[in-house]
Amino acid sequence: MVKKIIILVLSLLLYVLISFIFVFYLDLANGPMILLFVESALIIALFVFKFIARKKKVGIRVLSFVAFVLLSVIVSGLAKPVTSKVLATNAKQIKKTEVLQLANGKVQGVLSEDEKVQIYAGIPYAKAPIGELRWKEPQDVENWSDVKDCSYFAPKSMQPASNSVMDSLIRMYSMKGWYPNYKMQSVEPISEDSLYLNIWRPNNNKTALPIMVYIHGGSLTSGSSAFEDYNGEAMAKKDVIMITIAYRLGVFGYFAHPDLIQESANHTTGNYGLLDQIKALEWVNNNASYFGGDKNNITIAGESAGSSSVSAICTSPLAKNLFKNAIGESSSIVGKVPPHTFRTLEKALETGQKIMEEQKVSSIEQLRQIPAEKLVKTNYTNSSMTLDGYALTHMPYEVYQEHNNNETNLLNGYNVKEADAFVVPQFLLNPTNKKNIKARLTDYFDEEAASQIIALYQDQIEEDAFSAFNEIISVYWFIYPHEKWTEKAINAGVKVYRYQFRKENGYYGTYHSGEMIYAYGNIYRSKQRFAYDNEDEKLSEIMLNYWSNFAKYGNPNGENVPRWNEYDLTSRKVLILDQEIVEQKDQYVPLYYVLENYISRANS
Repeated sequence: MVKKIIILVLSLLLYVLISFIFVFYLDLANGPMILLFVESALIIALFVFKFIARKKKVGIRVLSFVAFVLLSVIVSGLAKPVTSKVLATNAKQIKKTEVLQLANGKVQGVLSEDEKVQIYAGIPYAKAPIGELRWKEPQDVENWSDVKDCSYFAPKSMQPASNSVMDSLIRMYSMKGWYPNYKMQSVEPISEDSLYLNIWRPNNNKTALPIMVYIHGGSLTSGSSAFEDYNGEAMAKKDVIMITIAYRLGVFGYFAHPDLIQESANHTTGNYGLLDQIKALEWVNNNASYFGGDKNNITIAGESAGSSSVSAICTSPLAKNLFKNAIGESSSIVGKVPPHTFRTLEKALETGQKIMEEQKVSSIEQLRQIPAEKLVKTNYTNSSMTLDGYALTHMPYEVYQEHNNNETNLLNGYNVKEADAFVVPQFLLNPTNKKNIKARLTDYFDEEAASQIIALYQDQIEEDAFSAFNEIISVYWFIYPHEKWTEKAINAGVKVYRYQFRKENGYYGTYHSGEMIYAYGNIYRSKQRFAYDNEDEKLSEIMLNYWSNFAKYGNPNGENVPRWNEYDLTSRKVLILDQEIVEQKDQYVPLYYVLENYISRANS
């Protein structure tokens, strides 16, 4: 009798465990909710049959369990998000904007829910870079005759399709817990035809407003101009016209090949995505008077790879006089040896040749004929800009040294846990500890630098080697590059305002990209709204004021915000963005010296 009870309990626990796995997977795979009901019905049916057939032969009970598992596998296989266009407004009742005349034709968009902002989404700024235009400099967009419906965002640039399960696991890591949500979220369509931009402007016909042009991140291989963390509605309500742009990514945006150099009238290759960004800036300058913007007061902004792109545009001769101010969040390529988002032309061409071999073609013409859906799956990463002699003619740090940079004012900064999301998965099965941290630092740098860093961080390593290592890599990959950008810009006569984001919350917090939702005023849009409280909303309002003031005046200061002083290379005080906003001396200065010496040794 006891044996039967034990077997029954164990079998029930097994059924519960397997049922939970399927229900958990349905959430990870992004719904839809009806599948949860179907799976729940299967689970109930299994337990009912288990009770009814408790005296039947073992084979019958096993068969019912096998049937349950097979049906659950089928249900799980159906759990995939649908692809659908993204409407540019959250309004329940869609109201159209006035028809807006642009240089190339007329457009009509939609109003925000409160009707205070006009939104024009999916406006083409260049010809579709498809067919013969793949891997060519962006071409002027052609005129259109009818009124173009700009109610929906255009497709994302061609990129590998995201994995819903992996995306959900990343969200769980970011949320520091599991918050089930079986309401399926659709995914944006993806297309090689993606050179479009989106405009948010006040619905009150003001003219000559400052303009902010935002470049999205995503390692130059992924991302969208429609992501809600940098939705432009809140910025438009501050009387700043917000524009987000898409650009070519990955193999379509940063592929390089000698034949393309010969083919190009400008002898360029490897920077097509960067050229798209500059083309969008040209479009904004040419159309500013049409949509009520001031072409003499344009700020470019970006985060992560978007910030790297901003730092590149600040040094591109093609972008001279196309903008005034720059905002860079969490990346820069201004150092002598940028840690990411940049490679030599030699490396770019080498990767390009490997892609040709991988695709089994011998000419660019043949490579252009390969479907984008196949080419995007290449095994070779194209996530870096290069010195092509056209878009970038000198290393960015050299341009600053020669005082040939383009921006007048710079707002830039970083989060304190930038590298966690990159480093933690790398060492998930073997976390950093006191025993292995020296070896890992030596792998990243050299033995001399590793010893010096260990000496600097000795107390922190004793207390928490895991966090200490993550901080060191955060400084190397993200924070030190901003130090170099700041230093070079100030020496070139630029006014610089530098921040450090420290506000923790129940979601991204101070991880990479955690500041965006604050700076662009979009906490209220978050699908993880539970993660933010009143203190987060207060900080967001302050940061939105800083960012919008900077777009208006080249200075973040104004009414109702704490004073933010220009960064000074002597005092080295940064503005801490946290529950309390204060200026503090940059705590990473000693590590900067170690990194500077290491980079000099490694490249001498």
